[in-house]
Amino acid sequence: MNQCLSTRVLTVASVLIAVSSLGLSPADARRGGSFGSRGSRTYSAPRATYGSSNVAPIQRSMTARPAAQASPAYNPGFGQSQGYQPARSRFGGFGGGLVGGLLAGGLIGHFLGGGIGGGWGSGAGGGMLASLLQIAILGGIIWLVIGFFRRRSGGQPGVMRERFDAPTGFAPQAASGPWGGGTDSPRAEPDQGEDISLTSRDQQDFERLLVDVQDAFGCEDYARLRQLATPEMMSYLSEELSQNATQGQRNEVSATRLLDAEVSEAWREAAGDYATIVMRYENIDVMRDRATSAIVTGSATALSETTELWTFVRAGGDETWKLSAIQES
Repeated sequence: MNQCLSTRVLTVASVLIAVSSLGLSPADARRGGSFGSRGSRTYSAPRATYGSSNVAPIQRSMTARPAAQASPAYNPGFGQSQGYQPARSRFGGFGGGLVGGLLAGGLIGHFLGGGIGGGWGSGAGGGMLASLLQIAILGGIIWLVIGFFRRRSGGQPGVMRERFDAPTGFAPQAASGPWGGGTDSPRAEPDQGEDISLTSRDQQDFERLLVDVQDAFGCEDYARLRQLATPEMMSYLSEELSQNATQGQRNEVSATRLLDAEVSEAWREAAGDYATIVMRYENIDVMRDRATSAIVTGSATALSETTELWTFVRAGGDETWKLSAIQES
């Protein structure tokens, strides 16, 4: 009995460990969620690319959220296209329903005796003719009244269409090495800067920063990270390193290589130039015990592949790019 119970306990524990390991990837061991700043576009979703779509806006940021991006008030028509029309009655809505009601009521009353035209004429034929004539007169009056109110309350079609039909695509740049995508045609966006083009030198800087940041993080080189990232990003990365140290672990990262890259957005605003890049890269990423150097998660020989969106910024007049945000793809 005790042996069976012990076997069941071990089985349950093994299953729990296996399930936990499935939810923990090397990237999750190093970072969690999306954090940093993308300037005026921090709380806007990046443009979709071939390698990344439906990426959520940044979750953790020191950038103040604009008041215009607060939750909108309830609007029954919010999110509906301009062509949307509610289901209409076969009799034409409220006015048609009223006319239909009068028509049905008059006819029913006529056949039951004493309809709305029961006192006009004599005999069934005269009563029926009088009823129809009375209904036609009432219907015409109601139709004129409803038309008058519709003309007074008529809206201005096309306003919502102008808001939602703005183009969202952008012309790709010529691929260079692992690079693809781009913003070849500048397009201004209200309060979110103006799109710019990137050079091959910029692409080389982004690739170098990817490798340098990974190496500095794996070596716990705080001074180097401070040179490569913005103060906000430095605070987040330092927090992760401190958490690893508190848990008695060390994240070892090496052999980082960029496999593919796409430009999601590149723009200029008052604070400087920004560029959000979809980075697909591989590296060796393991979590080790600080005391024994034993591997806790990951593999010291197998390369792991990761896709993330990295945003870089350079201040006005400065040619040096720095890491300012990381988002999960």
